[in-house]
Amino acid sequence: MAIKLADRVTSMAESATLAMAAKAREFKARGIDVISLSLGEPDFKTPKHIQDGAKTAIDSGKYFGYPPVNGYADLREAIANKLKNENRIETTPEQIVVSNGAKQSLANLFQAILNPGDEVIIYTPYWVSYEALVKLAGGEPVYITGELENEYKASAKQLADAITDKTKAVIFSSPCNPTGSVFTKEELTEMADVLKKHPDVIAIADEIYELINYTGNHVSLASLPGMVDQTVTVNGFAKGFAMTGWRVGYLSAPLHIAKACSKIQGQLTSANCSIAQRAALTAITEDLGPSKEMANEYLRRRDLVLELLNELPGFKNNTPKGAFYFFPDVSYYFGKSDGNTTINTSSDLAMYILEEANVSTVAGEAFGLPTSIRLSYAASESELREAIERIKVALAKLK
Repeated sequence: MAIKLADRVTSMAESATLAMAAKAREFKARGIDVISLSLGEPDFKTPKHIQDGAKTAIDSGKYFGYPPVNGYADLREAIANKLKNENRIETTPEQIVVSNGAKQSLANLFQAILNPGDEVIIYTPYWVSYEALVKLAGGEPVYITGELENEYKASAKQLADAITDKTKAVIFSSPCNPTGSVFTKEELTEMADVLKKHPDVIAIADEIYELINYTGNHVSLASLPGMVDQTVTVNGFAKGFAMTGWRVGYLSAPLHIAKACSKIQGQLTSANCSIAQRAALTAITEDLGPSKEMANEYLRRRDLVLELLNELPGFKNNTPKGAFYFFPDVSYYFGKSDGNTTINTSSDLAMYILEEANVSTVAGEAFGLPTSIRLSYAASESELREAIERIKVALAKLK
């Protein structure tokens, strides 16, 4: 007799980005030349000075034991200094918890603050794991959806209208995955004005794409007057430093919340990898030149891909201000068919593009907006040109 799995597992959706990446790998294993635009992973190598920081740590022989659960003291101090000097967030090393990626930071946080039935307002479109992590912690997601005309950014009025006596938290990302949108200081101030009327509601600002911001003006919600004690800032090293595989993320939170997250982490995984933390310390305290060069290259690719996407009939595109994604509205193709496949949803279109064009994307359903698909431009120029051309040819078959 098969052992019955827990309800929390059977009711949990698989990560759509990872599922599409796995599907693309299946195609490649069959000898099919698939261009992957599905994963949010930099195509750059970790900068050499960061690699050297890890090698130095290994050679020193000092970092082979268990680190403190919430991270090495010097790394937490460096993060706190970075947040104070660059983000204008008043925090201390004791308020920092280093985790196995920003995803674990969020998972720890939701486990620490949510009771069954607590509501979490999610700015939509959202990163795929927000919804699952809220539900896993017993919370109830509530969605406020931004329109394409406003760069997919929900308004402060929508936030105010969504808050109830059950609201425990609100979460958003800026720069945003999947849309690339960036909240301005004015928009964040309007958000803060709403939240300050509800001091028992925790704001969660996901700033993992902070270093890939084309506006030249990243603003942290926690830096605004009256918000530092009501905001948890989540960040990490994966995107801006091309350190996805190192798995180092962190949060800065009011002290009692930080202690709760560390308590959760102590039971689940304990500390992040010792050597990865030493690499992260190098990243945050030494040369940011490679990160700036990567951001400049992403901007160049954004402009290229925007030009190419604008040539695709029916694609409605915004101009991303950060991150490395496009999230075009593709509802023009709903109801169209090539004679064999009929497109009714963005999932249908994403699978059609994979099978017909051998390009992997991610359906908008995974991000809470089923009229769109997400394309990552963290790929080489030649791959991007080839991928968009393949998609163009495949779409021309849909009538």
